[in-house]
Amino acid sequence: MNWDCHGLPSIAGWKNMAYNSFRIQIFCRVILLGVSLVFCAFLIIHTALYVTFALTGLLILFELFALLKFIEKSNRNLVRFLESIRYSDFSQAFPVSGDPSLDRLHAEFNRVMEEFHRARSEKEESFRYLETVVQHVGIGLLSFQPDGTVELMNNAAKRLLRVSHLKSVSSLASFSQELVDTLLTLKPGERKLVKITDNDEILHLAVYATGFMLREKNYTLVSIHNIQSELEEQEMKSWQNLIRVLTHEIMNSVTPIASLASTVNALLRDAGKIPLSELDPQTVSETAEDIKSAVETIQKRSEGLLHFVENYRNLTRIPKPDYRIFPVSGLFARVKQLMETRIGGKDISFTVAVAPETLELTADLELIEQVLINLLLNAIDAVGDRPESRIELRGSIDDRDRVIIQVSDNGPGIVGDVIDRIFIPFFTTKQNGSGIGLSLSRQIMRLHGGSIGVRSEPDIRTVFTLRF
Repeated sequence: MNWDCHGLPSIAGWKNMAYNSFRIQIFCRVILLGVSLVFCAFLIIHTALYVTFALTGLLILFELFALLKFIEKSNRNLVRFLESIRYSDFSQAFPVSGDPSLDRLHAEFNRVMEEFHRARSEKEESFRYLETVVQHVGIGLLSFQPDGTVELMNNAAKRLLRVSHLKSVSSLASFSQELVDTLLTLKPGERKLVKITDNDEILHLAVYATGFMLREKNYTLVSIHNIQSELEEQEMKSWQNLIRVLTHEIMNSVTPIASLASTVNALLRDAGKIPLSELDPQTVSETAEDIKSAVETIQKRSEGLLHFVENYRNLTRIPKPDYRIFPVSGLFARVKQLMETRIGGKDISFTVAVAPETLELTADLELIEQVLINLLLNAIDAVGDRPESRIELRGSIDDRDRVIIQVSDNGPGIVGDVIDRIFIPFFTTKQNGSGIGLSLSRQIMRLHGGSIGVRSEPDIRTVFTLRF
């Protein structure tokens, strides 16, 4: 017998059971009828018991009538049973009539109806449970067919899109045509951000789609989430971090400039109060030397401030990536050749590995090369003169079939309160660092649709990972 996913015999199994019982009943009746016919023939041929022959004939007619009635009644009940299953009408009942030939079949029918009714009730309860969960999810959910016909829409989506019901995605055109175009063209697994202005309110909708098939029809399930508040919060944090760094750098340059300018102004004012004929040559020489030194210092700090501003401008001048396909091994060979002069003379073990060796990457070769140079220079500075210094450059594929490049070293590592700020522009822990290398690297990876992350175990291992 076949069994379904609920542990119940399948419809085909119940049919087989019903037909088996039906065949047994027919077989028994046919055997009985055959025995009666043989007995009747024996009476005609070998005896003169005409009364017994007549009674046997009547018995044969009764058996034929009972057989036909049983077949018709069984067929009617079987048809009613199968139609109940077909139309999911489990309210039908097959009473026990006292006829042993039918009672077993009816009992099986009733048992089947009860089991299917129980299974259907469980399915309905599970459906209502899932429906309740979907309706109470805080993220908007929308399910529709390829032509835009909406099949499901939860309460969060209704509130977000300001609709009470929705028959087609195209009906959202009055709310946002861009959202309609995005929903209808979004492929399974894709994410997009849609900006909408609704009654002077700005919405940033994060839209993610997945596909599935139900009853041989394709459906798209889309989650819609307004991330405007999250974006504003992150933007505010970014501005605060940037302003903090800018203020620190500018104050470091402007404070000595203002102090020295005040000193020079005081020297010139004091010198102007004394007639030239009364000035001591040595005093004039010392005053001129002080003024010269102060002006030179002002010039250096001004140039440093200009250099800082230029570095800031570089963060916004990253060229658009020129994509091409190239082997990762070739990229590593170029980077290793460039780093040999910097590593030369130092006791640093620099290893390169690519797995598989034929690994290829679609990116801007020059920009990714610059990122790796920045990371390797940081690694060289990190290991310094540590004994058994090691730097490793590795390319591989992660568990999600994405190309990753890792730069690792066994330097002192990055402590917890610093690791969260190393990608902030101009933040640096180096005495002579500019603080833009890692910021530029993150910008370049974002332009490539990828990311850069770091994991550090102090005094053991620090790993920077580029994910494409």
